[in-house]
Amino acid sequence: WMSEKAVSIGFYFVASGVYTVINPGFPVEGAPGTYEMITGGMEKLVGASFAFEDDPIKSAHLIIDHLNQKRKKLKLAPMMHEPEILSGK
Repeated sequence: WMSEKAVSIGFYFVASGVYTVINPGFPVEGAPGTYEMITGGMEKLVGASFAFEDDPIKSAHLIIDHLNQKRKKLKLAPMMHEPEILSGK
């Protein structure tokens, strides 16, 4: 369960272009159109979307992968140092 305030803050971040990974997810999986819109369709509109993940390590990987994709699109150099979460330390 997530409060309405937390949901609205999450939508503010996504609408501002920030990829947002949250747990628990919104109870919208039963509405395929809505689920698709907030997990992918918004990317086309505002450049960001939601992802739902229970595991914090997997969440970190989702965020890092997303940032790396954005870096490639912007033709930026790869990260100088591998994040500890990826190196297994």
